Amino acid sequence: MLAAVLRDFNNLLLEDIPIPDPGPGEVLIQIQSCGFCATDFKAILGIRRNVDFPLVPGHEPAGIVAGIGSHVTHIKEGDDVIIQPSGYCGLCQYCRMGMTHYCQESYTTGGDGPDDVRPGSFSQYTLTGANTVYHKPASIDFDAACQTEPVSGAWKGIIHQSEMQVGDDVVIIGTGSIGVYCLMVAKAAGAGRLVAVDLSDYSLSTAKRLGATHTVNPKQVDAKQAIYDIMPDGPDLVVEAAGPIEAVKLMVSLLRRGTRWNVFGITTPEEFKLDGGLIHFLEARMDASFGTNPLAMQQAIRLMQRDLVDPKQVISHRFPLSEISQALDVMASTKRNKVIIHPNA
Repeated sequence: MLAAVLRDFNNLLLEDIPIPDPGPGEVLIQIQSCGFCATDFKAILGIRRNVDFPLVPGHEPAGIVAGIGSHVTHIKEGDDVIIQPSGYCGLCQYCRMGMTHYCQESYTTGGDGPDDVRPGSFSQYTLTGANTVYHKPASIDFDAACQTEPVSGAWKGIIHQSEMQVGDDVVIIGTGSIGVYCLMVAKAAGAGRLVAVDLSDYSLSTAKRLGATHTVNPKQVDAKQAIYDIMPDGPDLVVEAAGPIEAVKLMVSLLRRGTRWNVFGITTPEEFKLDGGLIHFLEARMDASFGTNPLAMQQAIRLMQRDLVDPKQVISHRFPLSEISQALDVMASTKRNKVIIHPNA
């Protein structure tokens, strides 16, 4: 099968590798669509260094069941499915408390976080555990379905972790695809004023189209002053979905009494300072969110089924796997949103 294999930083090669056979409790999926996440991009370029080679990236997949191992009963060959890229045992204390993303035996197919990183979905086929596979509703096409994982991450961060309430004034810092999904979830959940912050006017125009009430470009204005002009009492919730440490520093500067803030986008080792006394008396609450779990995946599917979040409105580019190098060039551009790879096109 054709796969994009990362042999070293800045050395992503198209190779013919064997199609794996599913063992007990495993499923083989023919990948129809896979999102190109910034996490994949950072690994390929070496911005993210927690990578073991070789790596097949790609952790936002959907496809068709091509084979099943023994003891798999909830799906069959030919079913259209969505893959949760974070695998789990289901038996450890964290799994039994519903926190499968904390699993002591966790693995990921093409992503990062666990030590056990298995081949991802920038390939024609992916092998994964049957408990990570969800039926794809017929009303959701493969390109939208492959975005279940990032949409689930947005729901988990905004709703489950930071407990956004109807009417909350929300600031989203960073409106790449994951930031836009956070914005769309916040809008669906009844945000009041919804401010998008980004350095790219292209991304801000997308955010405005998809529900932002206001946009702020820090290259053009003083971002804190502009946000407080919109929200004189300050934000209820600030989500950092950008990645650079400057975004985290802006988030901290926006705090007022009772603000909730979510360190969502920064995944590389960075440092920032906090005034402990100030945070204490503000009662500011810091959350973070990584990965996904079955609850979040099911909620994401519901959001898409009910047309509350439509990932197709975020997709800007599509490429066959054979043109992965062109997709990399687009990922480096500021004039793109979500990029989708079609491994079997």
